[in-house]
Amino acid sequence: MSFELIKLSSEIAEKQAVSSILDCNRYSERYGLQLSEKAAVALNKTRMKALNANGRIEFGGGAIDKLIYAFCDSPYMEEQNYESNLHDLIEAFYYYKNETLDMISDDDLIEIMRVAFNGDCRGSVEMLVETALEKVARNIRNGRAPDYNEELCDSTGEQDNDD
Repeated sequence: MSFELIKLSSEIAEKQAVSSILDCNRYSERYGLQLSEKAAVALNKTRMKALNANGRIEFGGGAIDKLIYAFCDSPYMEEQNYESNLHDLIEAFYYYKNETLDMISDDDLIEIMRVAFNGDCRGSVEMLVETALEKVARNIRNGRAPDYNEELCDSTGEQDNDD
C-alpha cells in the first residue's frame, strides 16, 4: 500500500471520528453542553495519543461517543469543564482498559466510571482515577469482582453484603 493511500485512509478515519463526536451534540445540547469542531478534533487526538501510549489499536470511533453519552447528563458537567473532563476521561478509559487486563467490557468500564464520577467522586476525574478506577483494576488483577470491597468481608474473606 502506498504512503499516499495510507495517509488518505487515516484522514478519512479522522474525519469520520470527528463527525461522530459532533453528532453527539444533538444529545448533549439537551444538557447545555456542546463541542466545537476544534474540540472534536482535539478529543480525537487525545484518543489517538491514549491508544498509542497504552499500546492499543481500535477500529471506528472508539469510546469517545460512549463517554459523551454517559457523562453529558452528569450534574458535575458544565460548559466550562466539559471538554477538559472528556480529555481526562478518554485518557483514563484507555489506561484502565489495560489495567483491568481487558477483562471488563467497554460498556461496563464506562458505567463504573459514570457511577463513581457522579457518586463518591463528586465530579472529580482525579479522584475517579486515583481511587475508584485503581480499586477496580486492583480487584480484577487479583481475581476479584470489580466492586469487591475488603471492608465488607468477614474473617473467611467472603464478601458480606448483609446490610
